[in-house]
Amino acid sequence: MKSRWNSARRIAAGQRGATMVESLVALLVLSVGMLGIAGLYVSSLRAERTAQLRTQAITLVNDMMDRIRANAQARGGYDLSKVTPGVKSCVAAETPTPCKTEDLALEDLKVWTDAAKDTLPGGKGTVTYAAGGGVGLPDTYTITVEWQEPGDRPDGGPITLQYKNTLSLIPVTP
Repeated sequence: MKSRWNSARRIAAGQRGATMVESLVALLVLSVGMLGIAGLYVSSLRAERTAQLRTQAITLVNDMMDRIRANAQARGGYDLSKVTPGVKSCVAAETPTPCKTEDLALEDLKVWTDAAKDTLPGGKGTVTYAAGGGVGLPDTYTITVEWQEPGDRPDGGPITLQYKNTLSLIPVTP
């Protein structure tokens, strides 16, 4: 009986832990898994940044569409290819006489283009206007926001992205 217990002890004594090779293999497998997780984390951060910038661009375009709808009488006053945005305080408490619709359009454009520059990297906003051409035909406004994002271009430069929307609006008679 004694010999049976001794052989069992010897077998148990030989199995007391992992060898150095087993430990290194386990560490290698764990390291490869952690590198994969780190890569996914970086990809998710990049996708989140892109989504935030796109959301901001959509918000800016919708903001300009609302400004145009609110001041529909200005019509061509919102065409950035023909006017230079400027600021004339159109707040009722600051001006004794109401602003003209064209002045309000210029102020809207200035505030909006500044917001595009401030909130998006390399941000730029444009608005173009096309008259309807007849009674009851809608005017068309094309509103575009462009911005830069770091990308996978071969030269390492940023990628220019844009969001564009079109607003058709039947002219308002004063």
